[in-house]
Amino acid sequence: MTSMDASGQLAAMTAVTRRTALVLGASGGIGGAVARALRDAGWTVRALKRGLASEAEHRDGLHWLRGDALEALDVQRAAQGCSVIVHAVNPPGYRGWAEQVLPMLDNTLAAAAARGATVVLPGTVYNFGPDAFPRPGEDAPQRPLTRKGAIRVEMERRLREGAEQGRFQAIVLRAGDFFGPGAANNWFSQGLVTPDRPVTRIQQPGADGVGHQWAYLPDVAAAMTALIERRERLPQFARFHFEGHWDADGRQMAEAILRVVRRRTGAVPRLTRFPWWAVRLAQPVVPLFRELAEMRYLWREPLRMDQARLAAELARDGGVPHTSLDLAVERTLESLGCLPAAAVDASAAGRVNRSSAAAAARNGHPA
Repeated sequence: MTSMDASGQLAAMTAVTRRTALVLGASGGIGGAVARALRDAGWTVRALKRGLASEAEHRDGLHWLRGDALEALDVQRAAQGCSVIVHAVNPPGYRGWAEQVLPMLDNTLAAAAARGATVVLPGTVYNFGPDAFPRPGEDAPQRPLTRKGAIRVEMERRLREGAEQGRFQAIVLRAGDFFGPGAANNWFSQGLVTPDRPVTRIQQPGADGVGHQWAYLPDVAAAMTALIERRERLPQFARFHFEGHWDADGRQMAEAILRVVRRRTGAVPRLTRFPWWAVRLAQPVVPLFRELAEMRYLWREPLRMDQARLAAELARDGGVPHTSLDLAVERTLESLGCLPAAAVDASAAGRVNRSSAAAAARNGHPA
């Protein structure tokens, strides 16, 4: 082999590595959405999954590897040849945070440090306490009042420390409550409606007049993909807020569900209050209810994250992806089995704004 041939092969291998990503949590909502967005943008995407029948399989355009995010060697093996690791894995059903969240992150950071890779973290609003309300900036003080909030703060601290030491690059994109196709463990599917059933009742967790922030998964994934694509222009440690859909009075999400159901089926669901009293009674014996009760403050006080920094960063790439609320709700209800599947008509497609369409064209996934 000549030196020129060797150089060509090395360049080809480097190019592949630059566009190869490992997504931890690809079986979940945000992890799956980011994996698909990267795949559609031309990336080679690996995904780690426990319980696979074989060591590896190729499915849905993703390279699935058998392994566990809690096992350091599994993560190191899966991350070989990757320039990006998306850390979107969480214990299911809010359980096991104290025991599992930080060890899983440490495995990701070790794998990223070994390769000088970029770590991408889908962030939350849990980091912030009342002193940062109602409109915390990316760099606002993080003094949470909850256990999960404290863990989230520690996650970002470890990311920042490693990035500032030059061990890896880190990107954090914080967003509100997720909803969308493939999003299972969230307030939309566990609080407002019931999956696999027609919508006859819509429960409102918040009080009238209290705003709440929602994030449509395909839009978050498209924004995250855009940041990954331009990671070389970003600081070593970069934090952004994703605004998504701001429900200013606490009723807009429920009313959007009502509009979509009425238009698609002719039925008019009832609007009711979420039974917080039942959560209080059952939380001593139901772990999930204890976790829900801890986060109730987010339904009692408005917290809105502004995306000015993200919008400025993505201004030349078509702007921040944003699907209209009714279309996002319609696709979510279809995926949950609450509506019969139907093709999106031209008028619905027209409700996606320009930045969403531009982001879709850029990333190659439907807006």
